[in-house]
Amino acid sequence: MGSPVVTDPVVVGVDGSDGGLTALDWAVDEAVRHGRPLRIVHASLWERYEGVAPARAADRPSGQAFAEDVVGTAADRAGRRAPGLALTTDVLAEDATSALLREGQEAMILVVGSRGRGELADLLLGSVSLVVAARAHGPVVVVRGDRYALEARHQRVLLGVGDHDVDSPAVRFAFREAAARDARLDVVSTWRRPVREPVEHPLLAGEPGTYFEHRAADLVDKALDATARKYPRVRLRRSTVEGSAHRVLTERSAAADLLVLGARRRGGLVGLELGRAAHRALHHASCPVAVIPQHRPTLPEGEQG
Repeated sequence: MGSPVVTDPVVVGVDGSDGGLTALDWAVDEAVRHGRPLRIVHASLWERYEGVAPARAADRPSGQAFAEDVVGTAADRAGRRAPGLALTTDVLAEDATSALLREGQEAMILVVGSRGRGELADLLLGSVSLVVAARAHGPVVVVRGDRYALEARHQRVLLGVGDHDVDSPAVRFAFREAAARDARLDVVSTWRRPVREPVEHPLLAGEPGTYFEHRAADLVDKALDATARKYPRVRLRRSTVEGSAHRVLTERSAAADLLVLGARRRGGLVGLELGRAAHRALHHASCPVAVIPQHRPTLPEGEQG
């Protein structure tokens, strides 16, 4: 089963799970928001284990039947949610991680659920979702959160900025989302006092915390300046908060429809390579989390499309 490839669609991975259906609904709404087609994909290695399909459709192997039913059901659901939405479906004969990483290269955005079929009950985030968020070439949204966030009732997009976010892909993505949603963009930069404050420094005269707070405020201004001029109608709220970014952003996600974070590839264990703030948000945020790579890395050997 296959369909022609569409350039820059919203791509969503489905697997028949409740989490996959939640991700599908979010992806449908996102495609409508941005006027993009939707591409629904399911990865299945059924042929490897069951052999080629028989001549008669009625005798389809169980793996093939399940895979085709997953995408067929998803397409029907998407069509009911957004009649007239242009969509394609595909069953990809490879493992889910490799398939999604390759599909993400041609996507405006890649959407996955926070949990999939067969995930252990004590895992907070499915392994496929975590690897895809950590290694994808383009924007990935891991769909999680409560009904208010999933239905975009807060009308807020939350953006965390750090030292490397001056006019970054994450900043541009957040403004684009806020504009498409007619939502307020809440921008947060966190700061912390050093364990040992160099009180002899002339800029630290008076209350040392004020200096670090001002630095955080300056960072926000520099990060937003260029993109804010391109989106003059987006309502902005700028905040500087003392504390750790991973804690502050996860807490504030409870009042947001989408949390946007930039990801600088650091290497190391899967997930932790994203950085602590993104890793915690993917496991604990109360709304969908968009992970935006700060550059386009080369896929690891064996995962090339």
